[in-house]
Amino acid sequence: MKIILVTDAWRPQVNGVVTTLVELVRELEKVGHQIEVIHPGMFKTRPCPGYAGIDLAVKPKQQLRQMLESANFDAIHLATEGPLGWAARGICRHHQWRFTTAYHTRFPEVLKAAIRLPLFLGYALFKRFHRHSAGVMVPTTGVQNLLKMRGFQNLRPWTHGVDVELFNYAHEPQSYPPLSQLKRPIAVYVGRVSYEKNIETFLKMPFEGSKVVCGVGPLEENLKSRFDGITWLGLLPRPELAKVYQACDVFVFPSQHETFGLVMLEAMACGTPVAAYPVDGPQEVLQNQLTGEVKGGVLNEDLALATQSALNIPRYLARQRSLEFSWEQSCQLFIQNLVVAKI
Repeated sequence: MKIILVTDAWRPQVNGVVTTLVELVRELEKVGHQIEVIHPGMFKTRPCPGYAGIDLAVKPKQQLRQMLESANFDAIHLATEGPLGWAARGICRHHQWRFTTAYHTRFPEVLKAAIRLPLFLGYALFKRFHRHSAGVMVPTTGVQNLLKMRGFQNLRPWTHGVDVELFNYAHEPQSYPPLSQLKRPIAVYVGRVSYEKNIETFLKMPFEGSKVVCGVGPLEENLKSRFDGITWLGLLPRPELAKVYQACDVFVFPSQHETFGLVMLEAMACGTPVAAYPVDGPQEVLQNQLTGEVKGGVLNEDLALATQSALNIPRYLARQRSLEFSWEQSCQLFIQNLVVAKI
């Protein structure tokens, strides 16, 4: 099958959406599909306001129209709701091509936190984007229910996976030179240092040990200036990131507005248990949806208590839970959700 993937999130950006799409493309090609990725690097770009490191295509519609009209493809998927996604949506509508979309990020909550845009306006905008999609792929049951209540239609489940070879298991916390002098236990957060991640809760919560932040983002300098005693590692290559997970005692995930949270799976694959709030993303990653059993971490409305309790979770249980997710399964679900573009 020839598939066109249009995305505003692609390398060199570093975030969960990019990781998901890169792994998806790899798996699709592995099973014989042909993928053409259309991304911001193919267009004139400018930095996204307030989000350093994320460049967006500038007025891409004419160039994108030429690319799509000259391409042969069986299916087209619009991965994001940015300038490329909106432009591709308009072109597909003009040609009456059927397409699928994905809901990777709870942007209405991001916009509320960043610019105080009311939630109802944010959801109205994104509902419009997805309105004509033949299949809106969502990563968790909770997000699917949320969008259904908001009036979204054609929702399709699409879970994610983890590379358990790259993020390999450590039966006990390993030595990692940049962290070797820190007092244990070591609690780590990995991800964007941005509005929607609720990182401040992690930084100010009581913890008898050391705290580490790995990532960059628009709130980084502000938080560095306000919180002492935090180790900031910045942006690391993924093999180096695996060493960080392996070196830490607990992974703390403070976000309350996450569609999934791949970093939790990466930490668990390395054997590092997770502490998180009992909300959509963490519940999908940690909790069996049939039995309700939580495995590999602790969910609690008190993040400090969850963190302390997670220190007692055996590392092998975190690894076991991560093995229940795979990119192969994610790829199969994605293919099932696609539709023939031209009928």
